[in-house]
Amino acid sequence: MSKSRSAARLAAVQALYQQEMEATPMAQLLHEFHQHRLGATIEDATYADADGTFFDDVVKGTDARRDEIDAVISTKLDKGWTIARLDRTLRQILRAGSYELLARPDIPVGSVINDYLNVADAFFDTREKRFINGILDAVAKEVRS
Repeated sequence: MSKSRSAARLAAVQALYQQEMEATPMAQLLHEFHQHRLGATIEDATYADADGTFFDDVVKGTDARRDEIDAVISTKLDKGWTIARLDRTLRQILRAGSYELLARPDIPVGSVINDYLNVADAFFDTREKRFINGILDAVAKEVRS
């Protein structure tokens, strides 16, 4: 998988997190990320150039289909768990990954899941990664049958 798509996925998860936390309007959110985050240097760390078109698709698509995506994810959670109970970052990783599995049949399942597990490395330990892998795998089996 290309570094620019991997960077776009990480940025998309961050953008979706920011949108949930601050209710940033979509146009402003995308503009902010394009101007200040994608390929930028922040605190001496240079972010890889992200595929901006792919970033926009994942962020806008995940937002537009959030209810549908949340419904699919919810059916994969253990009894008594709701999507609202999940860690906010974890929720965005699952949403973005599920969006790609639903809406981007041009991208192989393995590429989607592996890249979001790599995104998870930035935030979580092994336990959460196993959870993400299990949920995304179950979503893939349902929507890519």
